[in-house]
Amino acid sequence: MRKVFIQSLLKLASTDERVMLLTGDLGYLVLEEFIERFPKQFLNVGAAEQNMLGLATGLAESGFIPYVYSITPFAVLRPFEFIRNGPVHHKLPVRIVGVGQGVEYGFNGYSHFGLEDVGVLRTQPGMTIIAPADDAQTKTAIEKTQHIRGPIYFRLSKDSQEIPELAGGFEIGSAQQIGNGTDALLISSGAITREVLTAMQTLDQQGISSTVLVISCIAPPPVKDLLRLLATFRFAFTVESHYIIGGIGSLVAETAASRGLNVHCTYLGFDSILSDTLGGAGYIQERGGLSAAKIAEAVQKVLEKNE
Repeated sequence: MRKVFIQSLLKLASTDERVMLLTGDLGYLVLEEFIERFPKQFLNVGAAEQNMLGLATGLAESGFIPYVYSITPFAVLRPFEFIRNGPVHHKLPVRIVGVGQGVEYGFNGYSHFGLEDVGVLRTQPGMTIIAPADDAQTKTAIEKTQHIRGPIYFRLSKDSQEIPELAGGFEIGSAQQIGNGTDALLISSGAITREVLTAMQTLDQQGISSTVLVISCIAPPPVKDLLRLLATFRFAFTVESHYIIGGIGSLVAETAASRGLNVHCTYLGFDSILSDTLGGAGYIQERGGLSAAKIAEAVQKVLEKNE
């Protein structure tokens, strides 16, 4: 998704000189084309992410539209106070681009995992949070959010991915539905959606029909879409490469509880600190119960228990 992001940003920068790209000394083999074509619209601030957000805030206050690019924990957690006191407080168009959803930088260890970014930023009023499920959604999201006045967080996968069923569909405040099954509602966000769709196929082979709701716009939340489907299912399962606290699991629970909906929710995600875990994203997700097989197994167990 990061390469699609850069291609989309190149298009914006070619027609709008206010668009700027800032990096914390990262993004090699991805950012070069932008640097070469728009050197006056690019800044490498070095490994100083707090300063990068402070600089972006000043640029936005001066009329620019800065996109700040880094690995997820360095884009969100390290400069969080600067995000809160800068673009959030002053409602400025700073775009924060966090690359590496969940455990995608698994070989770099715990310091590079992005498992609490959504939970942290969901606390900030006016912060738009977008987690595309594939490349086409990334492109659409970048294009459709160009003129939003406040801050935006893009939670991007570092890898390329295609989900044809989505056809690049994206709208602020809406979610995308795939399938029309009636036994279970699977709610996903971001790149893990690919595993959820594979689990959907596995469940279908076992005689369990399901619907997948893809929440690519986490904030503002797709309340209407959630209420419409949560009201029609007995069982809902949220799946996210994030801690189970604060992410879409919490969003779904808040939505269901506030409307008094009678739906049994199961939350699939990480529930412990992965300080001793290294490896590829697939390996770590398997250990965390987020592979397609583990997702299907979790759904099957809940349905069998409640027959």
